[in-house]
Amino acid sequence: MKPKTKERTIAPNELYPDQSIELLQELHILTRDGKLNQDSRRKLKQIKHLVQFIEPIMHDIATDKNHFYMVDFGAGKSYLGFILYDWVAKNLNCPFRISGIEIRQELVEYSKNLANRLDFPYMEFMHLRADLAAQSLEFPQELDLVTALHACDTATDDAIAFAVQKKVPYLAIVPCCQAEVAQNLRKNKSSLLKNNYFSALFKFPIHTREFGSHLTNVLRCLYLESQSYEVTVTELVGWEHSMKNELILAKKKPPSNANLKAKEQLHHLLEEFQLESLKHRFQ
Repeated sequence: MKPKTKERTIAPNELYPDQSIELLQELHILTRDGKLNQDSRRKLKQIKHLVQFIEPIMHDIATDKNHFYMVDFGAGKSYLGFILYDWVAKNLNCPFRISGIEIRQELVEYSKNLANRLDFPYMEFMHLRADLAAQSLEFPQELDLVTALHACDTATDDAIAFAVQKKVPYLAIVPCCQAEVAQNLRKNKSSLLKNNYFSALFKFPIHTREFGSHLTNVLRCLYLESQSYEVTVTELVGWEHSMKNELILAKKKPPSNANLKAKEQLHHLLEEFQLESLKHRFQ
């Protein structure tokens, strides 16, 4: 028999001011009795850690521009958007809007219903393919922050491309699975194995997959740097909580010689690992 998970009442210092308990229950961070168990306590800790990275960005934007407009890619149930709205945005003392982009219609409807029920009027949800978002006319001329929390497959790349095209000044990305690079590495394996140093990368499938994931994120960061973004990469939470643990923060800066160097490194890596077919993602 599975042991019963110990529950306790949430302490006041674990909450933000005027935080919606009902929202935490809807997101399964609190039980229906308003309590924390071991799993939800760990989840709450992770969320608070992520918010600590994004909250200063939101305050900087609100101070500089007196408005805040965020677009969340691969939003799912708009978990991140709801949390940032409830914990930060509603206290910014300036006009704000948070938009979630999601390809699954049922999740868009779920988020709309939840926002209406909990009275979150400045959230909107779009049934929209991530790769077509840049062509949409539904966004204002000036956007402030693009986020993607575990947006699957190429949705993270689409979020980055959207931000670059729209000249969005800030990005906060927690990458998820993206199989494109690993698939291309496997496809070109026989040719890459001619390099004795590379051959060790393909000895075990798990290494090929993880190396493909790592290389994908390196390419993403170089692309952002080539487009005049200052990039910071950090660990989001302890590795014991999640293997998808990388947080990429980017801030738009004036062009510099560093942009050209990043572009050269990016193209060199694509050529070295025979990934030229993916150049369209990084130009």
